[in-house]
Amino acid sequence: MDVGSERAEHEGRLARAWTTFRVLQGAGLLQPGFLVSSIAGLRRYGRTTGGSLLAATRRRPNAPALIDDRGTLTFAELWDRSQRLAQGLRASGIKEGSGVGILCRNHRGFLESITALGLLGADALYLNTGFAAPQLRDVLDREGASAIIYDEEFEAVVAPAIANRPGYLAWHDGPPTRTTLEQLIAAHAAGRIEKPARMGRTTILTSGTTGTPKGAQRTGQSSGGVDTVIGVLELMPLRRDSTRFVVAPAFHAWGLAQLIAAVLFHCTVVLRRRFDPEDTLRAIAATRTDEMVVIPTMLQRILELPPEVIRRHDTRSLRLVAASGSALPGELARRWMDTFGDNLYNLYGSTEVAQASIARPQDLRAAPGTAGIPPRGTLVRILDADGKPLPAGQSGRIFVRNSLKFSGYTGGGSKAVIGDLMATGDVGRFDSEGRLFIEGRDDDMIISGGENVFPQEIEDLLSDHPAIADVAVIGVEDSEFGQRLKAFVVRRPGAQLDAEGVRSHVRSHLARHKVPRDVEFLDEIPRTQTGKVLKRVLRERT
Repeated sequence: MDVGSERAEHEGRLARAWTTFRVLQGAGLLQPGFLVSSIAGLRRYGRTTGGSLLAATRRRPNAPALIDDRGTLTFAELWDRSQRLAQGLRASGIKEGSGVGILCRNHRGFLESITALGLLGADALYLNTGFAAPQLRDVLDREGASAIIYDEEFEAVVAPAIANRPGYLAWHDGPPTRTTLEQLIAAHAAGRIEKPARMGRTTILTSGTTGTPKGAQRTGQSSGGVDTVIGVLELMPLRRDSTRFVVAPAFHAWGLAQLIAAVLFHCTVVLRRRFDPEDTLRAIAATRTDEMVVIPTMLQRILELPPEVIRRHDTRSLRLVAASGSALPGELARRWMDTFGDNLYNLYGSTEVAQASIARPQDLRAAPGTAGIPPRGTLVRILDADGKPLPAGQSGRIFVRNSLKFSGYTGGGSKAVIGDLMATGDVGRFDSEGRLFIEGRDDDMIISGGENVFPQEIEDLLSDHPAIADVAVIGVEDSEFGQRLKAFVVRRPGAQLDAEGVRSHVRSHLARHKVPRDVEFLDEIPRTQTGKVLKRVLRERT
């Protein structure tokens, strides 16, 4: 190595160190009290929610830790309840290495459960609240769950699965039909719990938009290199001691990560069991929320409220709105920022690779529809069919490297890997400014008349139409072209739009082979709990 390259490397290290200091300082994570308590929590329970909650309790015991439909808990109260619950679960047979399914909406029982399981070294399996009974039972059996914690409203769904495993009620409105978390908390003392010999594993299920959900496993509840965390904070300015409203479903990777991070940052967490657009605005105003975590369809629902209803609620406290979980159309981002200010950040990633890129408000303004830029600690490459890198402007498969990617599916197998890069399953391109654009799922691509077509391009165009509230596009068989497109459209209330109007709009903007052959109007597009379109359900209609 010559002197010049040594100097350049040294200067690079200094610049990186300065960036690290600046980002951590800006997030408030270098405050002495925060550092001392966090180190103590880490030593006591490792990188778990329990360790983070212990740290927050030592530093902010009387500050509000959680605000949900049942009221407010301080950090000291939440820590006390979580310890009691851990003792109760252990007395009921849950121990280190036990697998426990969690089928809960966003409320205190969810957070107390994952904290208690982490204290015990038990494995947490996060279950989709949209599951049907056979699907739930199959997943519990496949993942080896020995017990399940669930909300009473899912009793009929859970019933077949708890014939051979215990169940505990996390939330109930009437007289309980079985043991509740509240009963376990009341019956046990908050004694010292020794650190388990092994950290509990976290299993998050994939969305299952095209088939059966798979279990994506990670060891520990909070992992990853410093570079990756710094990179996210540099582009998405989350802060210590903020009030963070986790509106996105907590059972999914996005909502879960932001809930766990909120405890790590000693934030006040706001949760609501059910999403309601106006109630969300009402809660923001009441709690002075400054950080909100959502999926894009929630933004759409809020913006559908009458303007006078939106103006009725004071949302000026909102400093950051973090969206992820499904595609964010450029027009939706623009309308949100025009209404609520330039506070919108969009994270692109997947259950398997975690984050890949982040779009800041300035990115969303300059290039609507962009997925943003890769944060520090994350490498994104666009590769061709032979695994060779493609230049800016050319489309290919998206591959990601970072320290947060999953360790494989619980049933075996993984995403495609080339070297140390893992596929997201999407196709996209970089523009000349280094901004990433997602063009669709690689298995969604159709070949129409010899041309490659990605339905997302047509979906993005149609979502901007003033008469269209929601849209999804799939490929269908065609005797002349091999495949053509079919659009499923939800009209806005009172809108006058027919199938030819949809085709004409596409024809005036895109090539002929991208015009949908068929158009079907629906009352609602079938989506997962995190807003992703269930295209397998749409294909069943063709």
